[in-house]
Amino acid sequence: MRSPPCTCSRRLDPSLLQLNAHAHPALAAPPTPHCACVLPAHGSVSCKSSATGLRVGRLLRGSELGVSPLLGALCCGGRRQSSPAALGVMAAPVPDVDEDECLPEYRHLFSPDLLRDQVAFITGGGSGIGFRIAEIFMRHGCHTVIASRSLPRVSMAAKKLAAATGQRCLPLAMDVRAPPAIMAAVDRALQEFGKINILVNCAAGNFLCPASVLSFNAFRTVMDIDTMGTFNVSRVLYEKFFRDHGGVIVNITATLGFRGQALQVHAGSAKAAVDAMTRHLAVEWGPQHIRVNSLAPGPIRGTEGMRRLSGPMASRSPHVLSSPMRRLGNKTEIAHSTLFLASPLSSYVTGALLVVDGGAWLTFPNQVTDRVNSASAAKL
Repeated sequence: MRSPPCTCSRRLDPSLLQLNAHAHPALAAPPTPHCACVLPAHGSVSCKSSATGLRVGRLLRGSELGVSPLLGALCCGGRRQSSPAALGVMAAPVPDVDEDECLPEYRHLFSPDLLRDQVAFITGGGSGIGFRIAEIFMRHGCHTVIASRSLPRVSMAAKKLAAATGQRCLPLAMDVRAPPAIMAAVDRALQEFGKINILVNCAAGNFLCPASVLSFNAFRTVMDIDTMGTFNVSRVLYEKFFRDHGGVIVNITATLGFRGQALQVHAGSAKAAVDAMTRHLAVEWGPQHIRVNSLAPGPIRGTEGMRRLSGPMASRSPHVLSSPMRRLGNKTEIAHSTLFLASPLSSYVTGALLVVDGGAWLTFPNQVTDRVNSASAAKL
């Protein structure tokens, strides 16, 4: 027996009910407005509408979404249907800028002193993802050392970072392929700060090229920068500080090797080797209180790699629009994930690979004919 219609004014917005019409046709045009009088501000509910008898499940807390709980995720028939408000909070990109500039505004999602008084050594920190990682670390109390082959680039970046965050940033010229240069840079950093707590291996090189015409030197160059460079810097820091004091290493890799990405045998092989290295070092260096993890970004807007490998219209590509998240990622999203791996939040995480690509590697095309047209001038 149906209960009589409620006369209160708290009724579910019909527009929200329409979101569930594909699952429950009765909700598309309810004969009587659905009552919301028993829905609390948060927690679980078990209510039946006066018109259809459909069960309403858990409603996301309004405090979790920053909106009225009635705009939360409505569960009908045991299947949760997310409203636009819920998606806006849980899946929308955080603010970012495409250029190698600091964020004009920043809202902390983590504690502002998460890395207070820590020191991070970041290779490739003068631009792109490395630059944003440095900024986000510094906005959480960390001092940084940013290293690159181009001293003018990292010097300019360091000035921007220090001005925006109030933290110290030491720019250093260094080639990750040259162990003597790495030793000198680490010595200089230790002289300046007295310690290094975090290493982020972010230096990389890439271009599109079919394996059949890839030169031996080109393959070796990418392996030297990505794989050997990661080992070189990790090995030097282990010897000079981490062995006796512990530390955290985050290796920025890629998803290219997951399924053998066309035109990327050099970069895919190099990054897959780094992921293997991550696991080996996590096992060997764990007893010295050293955590080692990999982070594999997907297609990220505002990076040199995206500009050169995918072109200016990448965000509107059918491949991007058909990927699970329907968009490119941004540098701040990668920096936040790196922050998690570098911080005490992941104190029991080591030897892991965190994929931050919006599911893109699951759906992106992998045919040579689809990609070869963009390979001619795509070099980093």
